[in-house]
Amino acid sequence: MALFGGLKTIYSKYQHRSSRCAYFCIPTLEVEVEKIRNIGISAHIDSGKTTLTERVLFYTGRIGQMHEVRGKDNVGATMDFMDLERQRGITIQSAATYTSWKETNINIIDTPGHVDFTMEVERALRVLDSAVLVLCGVGGVQSQTLTVDRQMKRYEVPCLAFINKLDRMGANPERVVLQIRSKLRHNAALIHLPIGLESDFKGIIDIISRKAIYFEGALGNKAVANVDDELGEKFLEDADLSKEDIIAAIRRCTLKKTFTPVLLGSALKNKGVQPLLDGVLAYLPNPSEVENFALDPEDNEQKILMNPSRSSAQPFVGLAFKLEAGRFGQLTYIRIYQGQLKRGGFIVNVRTGKRLKVPRLVRMHSNEMEDVQEAYAGDICALFGVDCFSGDTFVAESSRSLSMESMFVPEPVISLSIKPTNKNDIGQFSKAIHRFTKEDPTFKVHFDDESKETIISGMGELHLDIYAERIRTEYNCPCETGKPKVAFRETIGSIAQFDYLHKKQSGGAGQFGRVIGEIQPLGEDKLTSVEFSDETVGMNIPKNFIPAIEKGFRDICETGIISGHKINGVKIVLKDGTSHAVDSSELAFRLAGKGAMRQVFPKANPIILEPVMLVEISAPEEYRGAVLTSMSRRRGVITGSDSVEGYFYLFAEVPLNDMFGYATELRSATQGKGEFVMEYQKYAPVTPQLQDTLVKQFEEERLRKLKK
Repeated sequence: MALFGGLKTIYSKYQHRSSRCAYFCIPTLEVEVEKIRNIGISAHIDSGKTTLTERVLFYTGRIGQMHEVRGKDNVGATMDFMDLERQRGITIQSAATYTSWKETNINIIDTPGHVDFTMEVERALRVLDSAVLVLCGVGGVQSQTLTVDRQMKRYEVPCLAFINKLDRMGANPERVVLQIRSKLRHNAALIHLPIGLESDFKGIIDIISRKAIYFEGALGNKAVANVDDELGEKFLEDADLSKEDIIAAIRRCTLKKTFTPVLLGSALKNKGVQPLLDGVLAYLPNPSEVENFALDPEDNEQKILMNPSRSSAQPFVGLAFKLEAGRFGQLTYIRIYQGQLKRGGFIVNVRTGKRLKVPRLVRMHSNEMEDVQEAYAGDICALFGVDCFSGDTFVAESSRSLSMESMFVPEPVISLSIKPTNKNDIGQFSKAIHRFTKEDPTFKVHFDDESKETIISGMGELHLDIYAERIRTEYNCPCETGKPKVAFRETIGSIAQFDYLHKKQSGGAGQFGRVIGEIQPLGEDKLTSVEFSDETVGMNIPKNFIPAIEKGFRDICETGIISGHKINGVKIVLKDGTSHAVDSSELAFRLAGKGAMRQVFPKANPIILEPVMLVEISAPEEYRGAVLTSMSRRRGVITGSDSVEGYFYLFAEVPLNDMFGYATELRSATQGKGEFVMEYQKYAPVTPQLQDTLVKQFEEERLRKLKK
């Protein structure tokens, strides 16, 4: 850093508008599409996403005061508006806001970092044009970072990386960049260099503009830059390249996802936020630079490129990606991909075909809203009083029925029983369950006819715990929950043939249906799906009975055969069969499908699968032995480890069934200093001993019910 000792020219680059102002100048919706950015703030838990968003809102003048996630003033960060979020110090729901920087409108969605709420990240990235990937300067690439990166790649979202918390002891941005390259496979490079680290972190060097930027003032709201024309020679070999040339090249590569620029800062210490905003404008795309397609169901799902130009007369197309229960009814967040949406206008829900009026149109700032009369392509807004589900596509009244591609919804991995403590609260309980299942596709509920219990399923213990707590606090309905149950699955290990005849005669018309075919394993990459293929030739089975046969097979797949868990990872191939002119019916062939599945499944080497979690543990180095021992007891397979400043990070794959109660064990083994996070990784076969136990328990339970 001695290089900057002789820098003499000083000027103020970022002068934040007065923090005492009691108002914010709302950015108008009527701007050119080039002046819009739709970004998500995504990262591993505790990397500083919400704190960073709070600083962005402050430096752009959107809010007048900054508050901390776990602040002593009991106010909490703007984007964590739920009481539970402020109590626990974590983000549970993604929250949308908007602001303006250098005459560009920026729509921001702050997403949760905990894997249990991964659906919130999923649906945000589905509708956003780009993202800021936040990484801890100490922790670097962590387990949820990998998940978020996979989600970005799934929706082809370009991003820039922001290494946060450079004021913390052990911060090392160069090591984090190496992890971005090796673990995430990004072609990443620093475009900032730090001026000092840990407690000496004072600012950054912007390599592109050839300036050293220091953040002064109590709130870091003055960023002063030292300028030296000779500085560039230290970083740039080609003196003929201008700043504009370099920025344009970085932008092109970022948009093509062949390069990831890495910026530096410390949101908590108010350093590096304004240059990050400049980076968002310089390197991330506006809506016109992102290709979005709708599918035409009337033309073999033909892809139709959306036109985001605001001067275009193309009809309206929008996607509802998030639902909330608002003060005035259901609040539906919608991304507009084409055309414009007007208050009082009419739109059509493509899924239901219903014509709906837009009674109220708003823009969201956390849990606050501002009424607008119309919104345009590229905007993210919200509707009141529109009945729909997450993932529904809306089109203009006179438009053809186009449908936006749906978002990926992961399967739940854990279940537990739940019931209201007071039977008089059953009405409130039902309202809560209906609302939450509508809002969150990963929160599923069913009633078990055998046990007479309501079963809720989700992405983890915390996920279900949060919903049980919300039922209590938001609906005044205390609940009792049962022991968590793992979502085991049944599958097969080999191909087997079936030839099943369902025949029943009891006077009058009987039932007749014969099905012939085979069942096949789908392989490790499709262990969570079931496929059905009709390969019949001729009319031995009339085509109108084929859906009934498939329904019979899928009915059994929902209930399981050897352990009572769902069957996944199989393909049923129907090759032939026989029908009867009088006795064959949809019911007969549906029952034939069920019977064939019961007949063939035990012959196909049945296997029980269990969800395996990717677990990341961090603890002081002296507890490494105790943690390794605990992982061994829980059948954990160590996949990697790392050490940073006296702490070690352990990565392991562990069956979910063996992870219950681990939080207490880890705290005990590390004197409260150890932490862990986990996320769903894959389904894998259980041990032979566990499979025998599960099959035996299922048989005993079945016999017990038969005796009643």
